[in-house]
Amino acid sequence: MGNPAVQTAFDAEAYLAWEERQVEKHEFIAGEVFAMAGARRDHVVVSGNLYAAFKQRLRGGPCQAYVADLKVRVEAADAFFYPDVVVSCDPRDHAADQFIAHPTLIVEVLSESTAAFDRGKKFAAYRTLPSLREYVLVDIEARRVETFQRMPENDWLLHESLPGCGECRFPVVNVSIPFDEIFENIAPGAE
Repeated sequence: MGNPAVQTAFDAEAYLAWEERQVEKHEFIAGEVFAMAGARRDHVVVSGNLYAAFKQRLRGGPCQAYVADLKVRVEAADAFFYPDVVVSCDPRDHAADQFIAHPTLIVEVLSESTAAFDRGKKFAAYRTLPSLREYVLVDIEARRVETFQRMPENDWLLHESLPGCGECRFPVVNVSIPFDEIFENIAPGAE
């Protein structure tokens, strides 16, 4: 997370109106707006692989996958984020226009500049979403998929998938994706 893109403080409603007129994407956190940097090729490929895999496997069911251009509203943190991939099983989100607010699963593909934020403050904000059941971090360089699943006591259980694991399981949405499919078209040691 870099410096604010705009010095003027916004409330959520003003941010949404302003963001609609922007060419670039901006995340919003407690009145501050942060420009989103362009992603590297490997980041885009892995995000696309995951989106395509979820979209295909969820087809015909109550859950739907969305790609990075749709915002997630985290009201308790007064924030709007653009996750790389998000899955929602809530009909209110399927009828939403500018953002969704009831995601079931969120995927963030890590980059050097955002990894600490994605693991720390962003994950803390996401955990305030009652609907969120799984949070997935994909580390391209380490070839690792970390899936955090919310347990009934509101604890988060980590499952780590590494090369040779076969499939990555996302039990909350009943989806399995071969590890190699997630990293398809990515050279070893990339990102």
